[in-house]
Amino acid sequence: MANPTVRVLTLLELLQAHRHMSGRELAERLGVDRRTLRRYIQALEELGIPVTTERGRHGGYRLMPGFKLPPLMLTSEEALAVSLGLLAAQGLGIAETAPALDTARAKLERVMPARLKQQAQALSESARLELPAARAPGDERLLLLFATATQARQRVRLDYRDDRNQATRRVLNPYGLVFRGGRWYVSGWCHLRRDLRSFRLDRIIEATPLEASFDRPADFDPAEHLARSIASLPRAIAVSVRLHTDLTHAVEELGRNIGVFTPDGSGVMLHARTDSLSWFARQLAHQPYGFEILAPPELCDALAQQAARLQRLAERKLIGACRNHLR
Repeated sequence: MANPTVRVLTLLELLQAHRHMSGRELAERLGVDRRTLRRYIQALEELGIPVTTERGRHGGYRLMPGFKLPPLMLTSEEALAVSLGLLAAQGLGIAETAPALDTARAKLERVMPARLKQQAQALSESARLELPAARAPGDERLLLLFATATQARQRVRLDYRDDRNQATRRVLNPYGLVFRGGRWYVSGWCHLRRDLRSFRLDRIIEATPLEASFDRPADFDPAEHLARSIASLPRAIAVSVRLHTDLTHAVEELGRNIGVFTPDGSGVMLHARTDSLSWFARQLAHQPYGFEILAPPELCDALAQQAARLQRLAERKLIGACRNHLR
């Protein structure tokens, strides 16, 4: 609880939950000395929250009798958004947030009007979001560090270990964070490679904000950059296919990870790389629209093999059905 603002809010929570607390109890609960505690009491008073001080052997602090914070004024739509946000946060891979989600939900429900409180509780108890499960443990400290550095346009020095277990030291202009496929990524300008790069947070050994600042490109989309980076990984075989559909349906059916989609007249060009033509042929085989394989020619052979396999399966099922019918 290193943030003074968090401690002030916690102090308010303690005073609301208890009729009276001594200075020693409050200081111990907050992990501060008595002088710092008096500063936090003063901060509450400056916010217009009346705290009375009682001196003597049994003295301490309490909120003025009859004082209550007003109910949290949220519309039904706002309460729904907050409740869904808390549910979604459970799957983001940040283990440290689990207790915070429960306390945040409890605090919100305590100050909500009765009708909204009932709606929030109903949603929390009955709704489940099937989001991609976290595939790597998240680090709350790194997530907040890069979020803050991105907002402040502040460079970050980081020690990174790649998928070959090789460690490098980088200086990064962080442009944005993305949660994709159960992992957190930070994207930005890497000074070591002098190019745009994305880094998995679970592979960052250490990160330190620097004094230097940077200008962020106005049109940079970290999610789009990450999708292109994943789709352009240096796999063995280059593939080009023209899809007879529009961009929206192409992405919906094949997913962004498969390659780079580019509108091309009445169709869409798909440029990708793969280590398995058989796998790529299977992805194309179940598409509801037509397509033309431009390269490599071997992909046509792999697709023909998939078609023959499906034909054999269909014939086998048909023969089995006829035999059952004859019986």
